[in-house]
Amino acid sequence: MTTLLVIAKEPRPGRVKTRLTPPFTPEEAAALAEAALADTLDTVARTPARRRVLVLDGTPGPWLPPGFEVVPQCAGGLDERLAAAFAACTGPSLLIGMDTPQVTPELLTVDFADCDAYFGPAEDGGFWALGLAEPDPSILRGVPMSTPHTGAAQRARLTGLRVRDLPVLRDVDTAHDAHLVAEAAPGGRFATRLTELTATGHR
Repeated sequence: MTTLLVIAKEPRPGRVKTRLTPPFTPEEAAALAEAALADTLDTVARTPARRRVLVLDGTPGPWLPPGFEVVPQCAGGLDERLAAAFAACTGPSLLIGMDTPQVTPELLTVDFADCDAYFGPAEDGGFWALGLAEPDPSILRGVPMSTPHTGAAQRARLTGLRVRDLPVLRDVDTAHDAHLVAEAAPGGRFATRLTELTATGHR
């Protein structure tokens, strides 16, 4: 079975989803981040896995369901933190972030038979998922993160491997993204929280 990794920040105002401000306040942006994280962790909890690991920048809160190991993120850039997450794994591992609350157990149930890697591109040019049959931190180190070309650069690192591509998903970065993601997963905590917040303002 696969190890499922979620890399995330503790949803604290001013530290998460800063591009949602404005139109949302830092407190509202953090509430949306918490809902996205809770939806993501719930999906991972419902996905068959050998281990479920939350790689966290911060402290766990009531949004953390049972069944997860929590490990702190290492210091350094995002490429180093992702590399370290894989370095702590043995065997097939799939890593996702907290920005795609529309993800489903079906998307995360991957089969590494005749496959070396999985890659999930994001609409903003990044990637929302990376799976490796044999975790190799060097595949991530040095990849420029948070650019429109991050996904292409990371995908290029998989050259020579047998790769299965996952569907393109939208990350929640802006208010526009938030509304489109909520429409894609209308029954989740994220969509519910967004509806609550937009009902009290003009967003």
